[in-house]
Amino acid sequence: MEPNPAHVLVDHALALAWPRLPARDRERTLAFVHDSLAVGVAGRQAAHAEAVLAVARSWGEGGVAPVLGRPGLALPAPSAAFVNAFQIHGQEFDCVHEPAVLHPMATVLSALLAEAARGGPVAGEDLLAAVVAGVDVAVTLGLAAPDALRFFRPATAGIFGCVAAIARLRRLPRAIALDAMGHALALVSGTMQAHVEGKPALPIQVANAARNALVAVDLAVAGIPGVTRPFDGPFGYFALMETRAALAPALARLASGGRIAEVSWKPFPTGRAGHGGIVAIQRLMRDQGLTAGALDRLDYHAPPLIARLVGRPATAAMEPGYARLCLAYLGAVTLLRGTVGLGDFTRERLDDPAVLALAERIRVVPDANPDQAAFVPARAEARLTSGGVLVQTVTAQFGSPDWPLGEAERQDKARACLAFAGLEACHDRLSAAVMALPGAADSLACLVASGIMGGNGRPAD
Repeated sequence: MEPNPAHVLVDHALALAWPRLPARDRERTLAFVHDSLAVGVAGRQAAHAEAVLAVARSWGEGGVAPVLGRPGLALPAPSAAFVNAFQIHGQEFDCVHEPAVLHPMATVLSALLAEAARGGPVAGEDLLAAVVAGVDVAVTLGLAAPDALRFFRPATAGIFGCVAAIARLRRLPRAIALDAMGHALALVSGTMQAHVEGKPALPIQVANAARNALVAVDLAVAGIPGVTRPFDGPFGYFALMETRAALAPALARLASGGRIAEVSWKPFPTGRAGHGGIVAIQRLMRDQGLTAGALDRLDYHAPPLIARLVGRPATAAMEPGYARLCLAYLGAVTLLRGTVGLGDFTRERLDDPAVLALAERIRVVPDANPDQAAFVPARAEARLTSGGVLVQTVTAQFGSPDWPLGEAERQDKARACLAFAGLEACHDRLSAAVMALPGAADSLACLVASGIMGGNGRPAD
């Protein structure tokens, strides 16, 4: 029998040490912790965020775990993990690993913040190593699934990344960590139907993965055995959640450095598959003079994944989650306003008749790219009312490792996120807190001191 993939993944996670990681991995980890925290703060203003918080509070209050963007509030750890994960992913602004087609930080960071609040102080190096461990495991599962998505991978692979992260954070014994992985299989869920319909169930699935990871760990710590082959068993993760598995090459990549360095920033609060089209339209406007009034039709020729994820039509009364995954809407907003920002998903903006009329002239045309995870290459063709044609090719995604956001762009994004939640005054303190994490004796206290979240950090003695 082949080596148990659960053993390989758990052993990798438990062995990670922050000082031994490559410098680039350490730099990217700090950058994506900062990005995810800022995005999660903005997420307190996401559609349905207040209702999600109300539901979580109905499960019980009196907790100690911080909630992003809500400095006066603390919840029980599982509830805080649920709310924070919803807020990080709720506006489609969180970072993404494109080849794995998943958002690793929404689940992993939320679970770790909650876990750090319910136990003894966690050194910054341990928190950061745990982030890397969780991203490595979640992304490896995504890379091991080479076919089109059947289930929503940020949630389904995400829960296993969270379990690995918590195991590393708390240095769980190997046997307990393996039991927790086994329990995660029983708690895994997340369907692509929410994506197809653009419903808030999408970030709720991410929230549930973060919360259920704590449950899986608690069951294992309590001594309850989990299944032993959660990934490659006849009714394991890959048999149920993916079309086929290519585990060996994905596991082999673990030795080449952390997957965190392969993660992409999101410069726009939209589905990642819409970013290439937004940038193409911006370049057509800047370099070739395209205007909304001159456009007859714009076709975005792109890999099949793009058509699947954002090729839907704009509709009247659409949900914000649907609009964030609709290139027709996003392209029209870009043509009329120059970019897409957090404020473009209010009811008034979504129902703007000028935007909806322009969106009818924009569509995604799938090409013959055989790679089911490809975002590029792509090509925007704008046919003008004058009869002319403007063309813009897209060979890389803005925010990807090949075209990363610069330091000023990252800071501008974080500042805009905090301002959206009314906490712009915390920007400098948050940046300083994240940079101080590697040397912090108590990582959670360090982050709470930034002012972006509440909670006393952990239970009273």
